[in-house]
This record gives sequence, structure tokens and C-alpha cells, in this order.
Amino acid sequence: MALPTLLGPELRPLFHDTFVRSCELYEDYVFRLTLDVFRAIGLAEVFSRPATLDEAVERAGLDPRAARVPLDWILRELAARDVLEAVPSDTGPAFRIRGEVPSLGAAEVRRAQEELDRSALPSYAIAALAAESYPAVLRGETEGELVLFGADHLERWSAYFANENSIYAVSNALGAIACEEVWPREGGAILELGGGLGSGADALLSRFASRDRVGTIASYRFTELSIPFLRRGRRALAERFPSVPFAFARLDMNEPFEGSGVTPSSYALVYGVNTLHAAHDLARTLDEVRRALAPGGHLVLSECVRPFEGRPVYVEFVFNLLRSFREPLLHPSWRPNGGFLTPEQWTGALLANGFRDVRLVPDLAAIRDDCPSFVVAAIVASRA
Repeated sequence: MALPTLLGPELRPLFHDTFVRSCELYEDYVFRLTLDVFRAIGLAEVFSRPATLDEAVERAGLDPRAARVPLDWILRELAARDVLEAVPSDTGPAFRIRGEVPSLGAAEVRRAQEELDRSALPSYAIAALAAESYPAVLRGETEGELVLFGADHLERWSAYFANENSIYAVSNALGAIACEEVWPREGGAILELGGGLGSGADALLSRFASRDRVGTIASYRFTELSIPFLRRGRRALAERFPSVPFAFARLDMNEPFEGSGVTPSSYALVYGVNTLHAAHDLARTLDEVRRALAPGGHLVLSECVRPFEGRPVYVEFVFNLLRSFREPLLHPSWRPNGGFLTPEQWTGALLANGFRDVRLVPDLAAIRDDCPSFVVAAIVASRA
């Protein structure tokens, strides 16, 4: 079934044929980079005979803390693609190469993307940066945060998070649609968490402006942990939306919000794009969000969502290099692993931590059987 037939009229224009084809190409590009990494860290030799995850880490000389999560993802990804096969083992799940590791050129896919739509290329640049960094990170020679977010890569990330990047911009667009749906007629204050370089706020405010609702924003508190990101986001937003009553502040979502000037019970909307999945203690962060919301206020999270538990999501290829992404505090029912959450896990987390009326836009649970590669949604909830 074609994806547009499963979406409402508000969402269909976001998921046109060129976007869908770009996502398919990007997923294939990441798969081919994964094969390159597999060879580069010596795993083709390791898995020429059966090996478990821990055996592979030891045989390849990798750092267990840095390597276990990314390598587990690689094994599940390549098993799903029939590059690896599961074999019986007394010491846990084991794999070996099925035949030969295919030789596929990632550059060929990038060229196809250039011909189709060059606006998606910033996503390719970030994936390539991650692939280059894998051997050193998994061997414990450096940390993912340093190699991915070094000062010399700021321009790559600026292009990646931009609304001009068609693959990423859909998250901002979904979030803006969901925010407008729950925005009260009388208006109120907005708190944005992890605002990054400002593209999420830009999409939200552009949508509000097109509907003459910017004037209902009493204040917009834009927060971000990274100082370079915060400075650039502040400059871009203040220039583009001079009439919006902004406040800009550094905020660590793993710490009490009041330390960053967030007044309890003050916000009609708390908003975040691809942010809260990286909270170390999701329950603690959700409690801070609930405290910040006014009675009747809403939380909107535009997130990459794992459609099925245990299914690798291609975006994880990049972010598995980050310790904050792969090592959160776990909860057995709604936070069983690092990385992205399923619809059921997001719903469970929110209901267990002071929220109600949880829904996803679009309803990912209703479309994932027909479109198992659909991995974006806005999660909407109200303060209980």
C-alpha cells in the first residue's frame, strides 16, 4: 500500500515520491557504509566462523564499553540483510557470514541521490563522517562526541539540521503541525528543549506566521546545551522573527530546569525535536517537563521512532557512536535499551510519568505493518 493513502491530508504533502525515494536511497547508503565499517574493523575475518557479540569484541580488539551497542546494531542490521546468519551457540546469540560479504559502493548511491534531489546530501555527509570515525571510536582511541561534534564539523551539522535538508526537515514539519494542533486559542508561553541551531523553532514559527498566530506567543524560551549551537540558533531566530519575545538560555535536560530560568507551571507548550530520546534518565526529564507545563499544557516531541522493538533504525548508525545515546538509564517496560523508542515505549513512558492523552502524529502503530521503514512521528501528550 502506498504511504500517502495511509496519511491524512495535512501530512501527505510531506511524504511525496521524491522524499520516499530519498529515504530508500539513504537507508541503502547506510547499509553500504555498514559493510565498509564491518571490513575496516576486522569483522569479516572474525565472523568467518561463528562468534557471539562479546567474542567478536574480544577477537577484533575493540573497547567493550564503546563497541558493544554499535556492534550489536551492525550484527542485527547485517543479519536482517542476510549478510550474516544466526547459528547455534551455548554462550548466546552467535552469527557467521553467509557466503561472502558483498562489495557494494556507497558512492554509487550518493550519485543517485545527487541526481534525484541534492537537498538530502547533508545527511550523507554526516553518515560518511560517522563511518570514518567508527574504527577509532570502537577501539577506544577517541570518543564519538569528540569526532562527530568537533568545532571543525559545525558546518556539516548546520546543513544536516537545516530545513533545507529534505530528509531531516520532515521532523521539524511534523512537530510544527502537531504544535499548532494543540496550541490554545488564547496563546501562551513556549519552552523548547534541545533547540540546536534553530530549525525546529523556525519551522514552528513559520507555520504559526502563515496562520497569523505568532502574536499569541507570550514568550518563547529557546534552550540548548551546546554553546556554539545556542549562539548560532539565537542569531538566526532573532534575525528571522524579530517580533517574537524570545529568551535564550543554556539548559541541560538531565538537570533541574529551574537552574536555567524555567518557571514551574508556566508553559502552554514544551517542544523538542529529536531531543528527549537522548535523556539519561527519561523519567527525571519528563518530571521536569511536567513541572514546567501549566495546567492543561501540552508536550510535543518530534522524534525518530523505532517501528518495532529490536528493529535497527538506519539513523542509529550515526548516533550509536555517542555515549549519551547508547547508555541511558534503563527501565524494563518502557526504556529497555538506548537509542530510539517504539510507539508503545513512548506511550508507556509518558503515562508512567505524569502525562495523559498520548498520541502519535501520524499513528505509527497503524501504518508500520504496511510501511515498516516509516520512522518519524510527533508524540503529543498533555499534563496529567
